Amino acid sequence: MASLYSNLIQVRDGLRTRSDRLVLAESCTAGLVAAELGQIPGISEFLCGSMVVYRTPTKTAWLGISTVLLENPEIGPVSAQITTALAEAILARTPEATVAAAITGHLGPGSPAELDGKVFCAVVRRRDVDSLSKWRGYQLTSPTPVDNEDLLRRSARQREAVGLLLSYLIEFLAH
Repeated sequence: MASLYSNLIQVRDGLRTRSDRLVLAESCTAGLVAAELGQIPGISEFLCGSMVVYRTPTKTAWLGISTVLLENPEIGPVSAQITTALAEAILARTPEATVAAAITGHLGPGSPAELDGKVFCAVVRRRDVDSLSKWRGYQLTSPTPVDNEDLLRRSARQREAVGLLLSYLIEFLAH
């Protein structure tokens, strides 16, 4: 995997090449993607902002995500459908943005076994009336935190999730 700095520069350059402006909806990364991008000189030309929608009620209150979908055991807050809805909702609320990205995930500890380390990324591009959206699911490779005090493993998983979203953004912006 490329270095974090290299990925940040590639995202900035991809946005510049396409004259795009990015807005983010971050759940499991809790604003870390925007914080990392914010270190890059000149990013303010391309980064509109980021909304941290960490908790399920916040996803509903701030972005209008359906509680029916969020509470549906077949869908839930960590899913391709919800992540795409987050990206679409933040794009709709940010008129200057042309691209939105969203991320959700179960970083642990205490995640349902089948969802432990599962992360979803979605990217949406504004196109006249319609939008083009894509999503991808990932399985983190960093070890699960042992307990709520295991900040090192939790941080490693969060940084891995940041890298996945940045890599996906680079790929999306290249097309």
